[in-house]
Amino acid sequence: MNEIIDTDGRSTVDAERDGSLRTVGHISYALHAIVAVSAVVPTLQASVLLLIAAFCLDLVKRGDARGTWQESHFRWRIHSVLWAGGLYVLTSWLWLLFFIPGWIAWTLISLWFLYRVVRGWLALSERRPMPA
Repeated sequence: MNEIIDTDGRSTVDAERDGSLRTVGHISYALHAIVAVSAVVPTLQASVLLLIAAFCLDLVKRGDARGTWQESHFRWRIHSVLWAGGLYVLTSWLWLLFFIPGWIAWTLISLWFLYRVVRGWLALSERRPMPA
């Protein structure tokens, strides 16, 4: 076996995997943040394609994080997107009937999504797992 053990007890392979997964996490959180901020700020409109790209990235790389503290971040981001998407679909009828209630509902959902992105990104930066 050609692994070198660091002073903290992790092999260089584990350290490289950890670094790679953190990079993926930062990219994904950045894409989520762009979409979340643009959803809250009326003049900015990021494409939903950015969110789909981040979601697909999380789905593809989730298996690489299995068994690590970063697995919780993949789960956190995937659940955030699914819940926000479901809530947007559930409240979309408000836009068809009444403009103001639809705008309020979508603003609240967008703020909740932005909160989840910021909370997760801060935890990733501090190398902390997300709650289950």
